[in-house]
Amino acid sequence: MKEINVTVIGSGSTYCPELVDGFLQRKDSLKLKRLVLMDIDERKRTIVGGLCERMIRRAGLDTEVVMTDDLDSSLVGADFVVTQIRVGKLPARYLDESIPVKYGLIGQETTGIGGFFKALRTIPVIGNICRKIEEICPDAWLINFTNPSGIITDYVLNNTKVKCIGLCNVPIDMIDDIKENVGQDAKITYLGLNHLSWITSVIDGNGEEVLYKLFDEGFAPKVMANIVDDGFDTDCLKACGGWPSSYLQYYYNRNAKLKHLKEDKRTRAQVCMEIEEQLLKMYQDEELCVKPALLDKRGGHKYSLAACSLIDSIANDKQDVHVVNILNNGTLPFMEDNDVVEIAAVIGADGAKPVPVGHTWTRHMVALMTTVKTYEKYAIEAAMNGDDRAAYNAMMVHPLIGDFENSVACYKEMKDAHREFLPQFLGK
Repeated sequence: MKEINVTVIGSGSTYCPELVDGFLQRKDSLKLKRLVLMDIDERKRTIVGGLCERMIRRAGLDTEVVMTDDLDSSLVGADFVVTQIRVGKLPARYLDESIPVKYGLIGQETTGIGGFFKALRTIPVIGNICRKIEEICPDAWLINFTNPSGIITDYVLNNTKVKCIGLCNVPIDMIDDIKENVGQDAKITYLGLNHLSWITSVIDGNGEEVLYKLFDEGFAPKVMANIVDDGFDTDCLKACGGWPSSYLQYYYNRNAKLKHLKEDKRTRAQVCMEIEEQLLKMYQDEELCVKPALLDKRGGHKYSLAACSLIDSIANDKQDVHVVNILNNGTLPFMEDNDVVEIAAVIGADGAKPVPVGHTWTRHMVALMTTVKTYEKYAIEAAMNGDDRAAYNAMMVHPLIGDFENSVACYKEMKDAHREFLPQFLGK
């Protein structure tokens, strides 16, 4: 049994008990020797950490549990560092969702101009974490769940020396849903960028391609809990040539999504604030020793399965397959080698090795992926350098932003609203 020390940065997240539950389910293959719960929010760190420790003790583990707000000490001896931070917390997300609507733009936490500002706030903080990892625990693996996960992982792999794999629960949810319908022996091809991805092939147990049959039958994988489901038109599916992840509803159903944002009485951030407070109240119950069912309503379904399975595979050199965010390195010929893409890879002690992908993509996917990747590269440049010109280019390229005058007006208001968390732009 492999002994590991794990540090969770952003442990005040109400998702954290989900992660601990994943380790408990793997206690026969992973010995969690030390769990460090690091967060700058003392209240949430203490409440969430208390439940996590009770869960561990109830399971009979002798894991050392440490709670701290000190980044440096939290990294000492770490084998794995899990990042799940939200710079500016949910009030910043509220601004990301509400301000764009005034300009007729979609406000969402990982895509469009809302996701852009989340990246601008987050990359400097992740950069500091990476510098500390390089200094204190250079052999540790960084497992990044912080959104926008693809952009953050692209930044880390191309601008630091940290060993990093980006993760999202969307792929595992989509693949499991299809296997429940087609059969567990189905062979599924998944490709794209984080939150811009498709299932491009489904081969059933008889060796038959059934993707278009699923379209005709009206089958639909479950939509993420944090997204209003407007569905996908069958003709839309056949045109793009794949089963889109939930987040592509913002591209294919943008008018419906904008209508929801304009008419809904509360933003998703406000809903999450309410759910978070309910969860924190529940977590304070000293009798509670398991993750509550309410946690699934936060949109992190199967988060622990994705994270802990990946850590298990690296720690025990399992050489099994996961869908992850990693450097392309020739896997998709239409993308650059240093582009981070979301694809299947064999995971072992030496990290991720991409699984070859058959030519199942379409020109539609190539066009969207290359365009949005160009946006992501501009976003990283803007976040690193506080560069307005790079920011303008990012917005002009992104399919959900576009119009220069309108987007710049929104950008200026959002930059002012978030100025506390955008030090790279000060004095420029």
